[in-house]
Amino acid sequence: MHLLSHSLALACLLSLAQHHILAAPSPAASPLPGAITLRRRNRTQRNATELTAWLNHQKELLESKYGTSPQRKRASGLNLLVNQNADSSFFGSIAVGTPAISYDVILDTGSSDLWLAASDGVSTSSSDGIPTFDSSASTSFTDLNTSFSISYGSGAARGTLGKDAVRFAGFEVDSQTFGVVTQVSTDLLNSPVSGLMGLGFESIAASGAKPFWQALADSDGTLDSPLMAFQLTRFVDTANASPLEPGGTFNLGAVNTSLFTGSIDYQDIPSGQEGYWIQQLAALTVNGDSITLPSGSGAYAAIDTGTTLVGGPEDAVSALYAQIPGSSTLSGSQGYYTYPCSTEVNVTMRFGSSSIAWPISNADFLLQQISQDTCVGAFFSLDTTGTSAPPWIVGDTFLKNVYSVFRASPASVGFAQLSDTATGMNGKTGPVPSPTVGAVAATVSGSNANAGTDRSSSTNGAPALAGAAPAALWAAVLLSGLAGGAILL
Repeated sequence: MHLLSHSLALACLLSLAQHHILAAPSPAASPLPGAITLRRRNRTQRNATELTAWLNHQKELLESKYGTSPQRKRASGLNLLVNQNADSSFFGSIAVGTPAISYDVILDTGSSDLWLAASDGVSTSSSDGIPTFDSSASTSFTDLNTSFSISYGSGAARGTLGKDAVRFAGFEVDSQTFGVVTQVSTDLLNSPVSGLMGLGFESIAASGAKPFWQALADSDGTLDSPLMAFQLTRFVDTANASPLEPGGTFNLGAVNTSLFTGSIDYQDIPSGQEGYWIQQLAALTVNGDSITLPSGSGAYAAIDTGTTLVGGPEDAVSALYAQIPGSSTLSGSQGYYTYPCSTEVNVTMRFGSSSIAWPISNADFLLQQISQDTCVGAFFSLDTTGTSAPPWIVGDTFLKNVYSVFRASPASVGFAQLSDTATGMNGKTGPVPSPTVGAVAATVSGSNANAGTDRSSSTNGAPALAGAAPAALWAAVLLSGLAGGAILL
């Protein structure tokens, strides 16, 4: 890790949160039908003032985000991912329309809407170079004559709803409803990302439409298994990393056994909580010391690939840093803490009724070095009181350390230990996958929102909390939100 001046380092920290990541894993011995490659972007250099603003923006984005045919052959698919800006975000590619055109989108388990920037209206200072969707160029597009908007605190996306054929990871939904966005807040999108694909449940979709993955899972006999899985790469501690690096692998309909060892430890989503991918945080330790946590819904956590960091209640987060000698709040920030860089910090998280405490690498806990001796941690305090969001948002800081599986039936989240093949991709620089239009293993029909009814939401179904990520790109990753930020909405 480069040693920077206090002000420059702070600037880097803020840029860390940029949120698109796609990684190109080595091919498995028996490649799955479909996969998405992720890419990563380089860190942005910022001074102390810019860094603090960026960190606060990331937190605000997170807060805003959370305010068939019986004879069909079953299949599975994959998509190689891209790691963007040193683990700030991870993205994959989809193809839309007739003829199909490919686009890069953030893959976000913390929201449920699909949207793309439109060619006839997107206007922001950072929109140059962003591929846009032209509805007039697709013969299969239908305008639903319905307004659509999502607010992310200090950022927002607005447009209309339409439906068209959408391909992803070897599958197609021939009438998927999505947002065609004509107005985007500055820095909400960053090239080459054109939008976001929400991978949460239909109940939190601002559009009211069934998400792509859920349309497939609900179509009997389409997927080998009603699940999707992620393996994410780590470049946060790689000095020579480029802005975009191989980000890992996304699988749909099956798991990739070459990327994990042992069994997958599944824990059910608490009854009635299917919306976000909720898990109850049962235990949290730092350097062997346990942090006191409430029981029940007070310890619920959304497992969010679209979020860069880990946000939680102030009392728990402050208690965690209290176990790290020399730690203190980061002046001017909203809930961030610093600690001595010389301290090795070992954090573990245990979920549900599991007996397994999953460790977080010190490399992932150390978000950024801001001076000779001072570093910023990747856990920050977050207040979701009064919103539909759970107290904890667990993002890529944790997820880079496990093979994660999101299963529709029974509704659950599973984690497994990464294999040597998977960890061998960390820090391994190389070319990133390009968005492509691949072959389709199966096609199903999607469901659309009611035409003519305005659809709007702050934070994809949850009340808006506050602000947005530093260029919305960071926000997209840190909290799993819009395409373009490390924090996601």
